[in-house]
Amino acid sequence: MKDFWLSCGHHLLDRDEGGGLVVTDDFLKVYFARPELTPPPEACVVERALHAALLEEPRRAVGADEIAAMADPDARENWQVVLEFRDHLLKYPTLEAAYLALIRAGVGRTPPLFLNQLVHVILRNVLDECEDPFVLRAGELFFRSQRVTLHEGSLLVADEETIAGNNPAQVSPLVGMLGIEKSAEIDVLNDDSAESYYERSDRYDMALDLTAGRRGHEALGEVIARWTRHLLALEASVVPVVELKDARFTWYVGLDAEGTKIGDMLWNGEGLDEAAQGRVVALYALRAEGTDAANERDAPPAYLILGMTEEKMLRMKPQNLITGLQVKRLETTT
Repeated sequence: MKDFWLSCGHHLLDRDEGGGLVVTDDFLKVYFARPELTPPPEACVVERALHAALLEEPRRAVGADEIAAMADPDARENWQVVLEFRDHLLKYPTLEAAYLALIRAGVGRTPPLFLNQLVHVILRNVLDECEDPFVLRAGELFFRSQRVTLHEGSLLVADEETIAGNNPAQVSPLVGMLGIEKSAEIDVLNDDSAESYYERSDRYDMALDLTAGRRGHEALGEVIARWTRHLLALEASVVPVVELKDARFTWYVGLDAEGTKIGDMLWNGEGLDEAAQGRVVALYALRAEGTDAANERDAPPAYLILGMTEEKMLRMKPQNLITGLQVKRLETTT
């Protein structure tokens, strides 16, 4: 089986009997080796000593007095944040359980970078046996911001950080079409290029066609279904919707801030103007199955709405599936 997303560090983790990810010392050391925590030459002896000690023993207890003794206030804040995060991870048997607790209780001071890294490695576990590059590329939306563009009737998304890179040349037609002056080379994922995804998966240099009814649209729905199954034990079908017409709009989850705004408008009976309709990137109908299914045979699905900003940025919030669907699940099983 081909590997992918090596940069998430999944090789550094163990798995429990249920398939959840178990924190290891090697995984924790990656956080302490981050540039933000590496003491600069002028760092005080307390900071340097703590850094060396945690690289040697990453589960070592750290007292508040040790942090307070650091001379640099920025260093004190960085260490407080990362140690709070480490302690949270160590409170739970798996990374999945730690992530769920973080989302349900509130993320507090946890940096968005750390949340995205958790999503990255957990989703790598979710998709471990997936052999469809379209599904894998769609999964990148869960933890990487995307730039959206319309081109010849197609809705394309490309990694924002990649297209904002430092390569001064417009080295591909897609880059030129996006109007980015400094960018890395971007190719659109298709049947011919799909096999190359694995060797390029950590470069984030393949765009995805999310046009309604096409393969990328369906692939993202599959990722959502796998994510909810793994984290919520919720068996559900997630079917792409090309057009929302005469639908019983009784439950929805915004997959990002824009999707939530659009859902709120529909919930309140407001019509969507042309601008709002144009910000809808993808729409899905989620229906629980098996023991999770609603009692009513014709019960309407939960609609999942993914949108983009006026600047054509897409920032998916997978945590909304945790906070939005767990309530619906309880309602349909009681």
